[in-house]
Amino acid sequence: MRHSRDFEVFVGGMACLTVVRKGVRLVTTIKRNILIKAPVKQVFAYVDDPVHLPEIWPSMVEVKDVEPLPKGGHHYHWLYKMAGMRFEGDSETVEFEPDRHFLQKNTGQIPSTFDWTFTPENGSTRIEMKTEYEIPKSLLNKLAEPFILKLNEREADTFLANLKDRVEA
Repeated sequence: MRHSRDFEVFVGGMACLTVVRKGVRLVTTIKRNILIKAPVKQVFAYVDDPVHLPEIWPSMVEVKDVEPLPKGGHHYHWLYKMAGMRFEGDSETVEFEPDRHFLQKNTGQIPSTFDWTFTPENGSTRIEMKTEYEIPKSLLNKLAEPFILKLNEREADTFLANLKDRVEA
């Protein structure tokens, strides 16, 4: 049995905070930022629309049942593939500031949050993304924890690079 602990891992100069709680859940935080050569309004609108996720997020298999929320953001169902295993759940925007910030909470097989901040920078947009998620126990039983962490770090980098390519095109 693991003991409760907190530790930081630095990958490519970016902090990835991993927390083990009571040996039962592994919660990981990934922080990334990227500069996109497009106005904030355009970048925010693109990221805020979950219909775009499967085209820029390599492991996002499907997004469906998208419903706009009265205070901004969306609720939708997702299907995601991680290390060859399929997971599904629901996402809902729980904080929303147009053209500035939104926070999504995911429930289901991969409980997580995605915190997005958009800042204008000389006609471009700086996006800061922070995600906290629980690695599914079924995946930890199948694969080594360091492999899963590296896989998800790479996924975050690819997602943001694809977003940049798509919005700047």
